[in-house]
Amino acid sequence: MLFVQQLYVKGRRDDLLPPTSLRASRGELLLVAADRQDQRTALALTISGRMKPGGGQVSWAGSSRTKTLRLASALVDSPGVNEPEQHLSVRDLVTEDLALVPRRYRGALLSKPWLKVNRFEDIADLWTEQLPAGKRMDLLTALALANPHTDLLVVDSPDRHSASAADWLPRLEALAYDGGRPLAVVATVTALPDSWTGPAAVIGNAAQRPDGTPAAPEPDPTPPALTPPAPINEPDRADDETEALLRETEDAK
Repeated sequence: MLFVQQLYVKGRRDDLLPPTSLRASRGELLLVAADRQDQRTALALTISGRMKPGGGQVSWAGSSRTKTLRLASALVDSPGVNEPEQHLSVRDLVTEDLALVPRRYRGALLSKPWLKVNRFEDIADLWTEQLPAGKRMDLLTALALANPHTDLLVVDSPDRHSASAADWLPRLEALAYDGGRPLAVVATVTALPDSWTGPAAVIGNAAQRPDGTPAAPEPDPTPPALTPPAPINEPDRADDETEALLRETEDAK
């Protein structure tokens, strides 16, 4: 099980990842929503052991060691981190990703036979930017699972490639509920699909950091209302007339 308690990452002004708590078990797909891409990516990086949090707890299978978490997890398609470069062909991408599989598990994994076995021969010569959203998800998750020790799949913002959840949600559900190799799957999304009734969480759902300090509030996007300047008061004429009468009285004396 992935266990996350009041996990947060400090940013320059406000929290890059506001305090968040969640759980994800094998055989389960958890969707975690947040409007901001930087928050979604920060969560994906920390729960996969790729970024050190500012505080809180994150553990996998009862171990809080970063090495354990990192070895068990695979980070998929994180923008600005490990998303495929647009100038790569699918064949070259497969070659590069298979080279990252630990040698003792890699065996004779080569791009051509791997593409054939996994039924991606038809897209081997396409550029990665040409891939439809659904095919992109199929390919990247299959590459992540080339390492047989991957038990936790963390997918960063799959909905940024398509407005239709049908392009990514069924694939992630199938991976999580696979009876032969059940995975704990976590996907960060902009918003939960209307049809989703499964496990879900929201980034920033923890009330405060574990050190007791309150979470940094989200900046208010509404500009402050402009207050009109106070009117300049004109001299009171009644006061001027009273003062003139007093002067005449003094002169008469």
